[in-house]
Amino acid sequence: MFTNKTNSSICRRWFCVLVLLCTCALCFADKIVLKEGQTITGDILVEKQAQLYIDIGIAVLTIPKDKILTYEYAKADEDGAVAGDDAEDSEAKLGEGPRITSRPELLYKTAELKKTTIEKSVAAVSESVVMISSPGGSGSGFFINDQGYLITNYHVIERETRIEVTMFQKAKNGFERKKFKKVKIVAMNPFVDLALLKVEDIGETKIKAAYLGDVDRIKAGEDVFAIGNPLGLERTVTNGVISTKSRAFEGLTYIQTNADINPGNSGGPLFNLAGEVIGVTNMGYIFLGGLGFAIPVDYVKHFIENREAFAYDYDQPNSGYRYLQPVRRRNKAKPKLGGNTER
Repeated sequence: MFTNKTNSSICRRWFCVLVLLCTCALCFADKIVLKEGQTITGDILVEKQAQLYIDIGIAVLTIPKDKILTYEYAKADEDGAVAGDDAEDSEAKLGEGPRITSRPELLYKTAELKKTTIEKSVAAVSESVVMISSPGGSGSGFFINDQGYLITNYHVIERETRIEVTMFQKAKNGFERKKFKKVKIVAMNPFVDLALLKVEDIGETKIKAAYLGDVDRIKAGEDVFAIGNPLGLERTVTNGVISTKSRAFEGLTYIQTNADINPGNSGGPLFNLAGEVIGVTNMGYIFLGGLGFAIPVDYVKHFIENREAFAYDYDQPNSGYRYLQPVRRRNKAKPKLGGNTER
């Protein structure tokens, strides 16, 4: 026969077990921090362009992204992928127990993902890479969020305002091209060769954005790969290793790689085997194979975070606007002083 004391002891033990289980659940729960300071933990079910859906156990909440300060994925499923828009989206969030952080006002997401094979990484991130075309030529770029913002090199769009973006979406029989002609120049910094663009006619098109990595976590000798459009050859993949992560050139440091970087690769991403962007390819030597260079992702983050300082302005002579030549005078004779002249 149990005494009241025994019953009380059993209740305390069960209470401790429940507290422990709840604590463990929270440790592995996704987390949303609102701008007003509240923290919501649960399972992020779906991430849409304007809102998140999170299961808190007793209900599913819909939270507008403009109310969110930051959100973080911390829960892996049985296959090691995190919750996303759908099963296909989970492939893009590689790794076991990944840590994905997003701050909407910064426009980009960071991630610490598990390394895998080149084949799996390419399958996961290839849709984030685009071709950028203008009357002066073409290059590459990549989406950083699902709102249409993308990164490329400044020299890819230098002195151009008529820009076209071509994205490649997976279809049943390969890839499907989608072209967008309403492209806005948001910011540019010629000193680090970066430009921030936004596709304004994206409509309902679903975008797969790339995650930005961390230069501090990469090492010389590490396997990397680039995706771009060299010489117009769409979605070309080249691989190699990091030759050095700090090659000095004209006052800046670059990631040097032996992955082939050719004209048309400019502005495209350099990935590690976790599918994280670690750099933006911008230089290579055509006749000297194995010498490619990429702008470290830390410069990219700084550029995006301070985009207002580099905001594009049509009135700025260095903004990239292509000025038209003035009409020549029809009358080439020397004008008479004080008289009317024909122009």
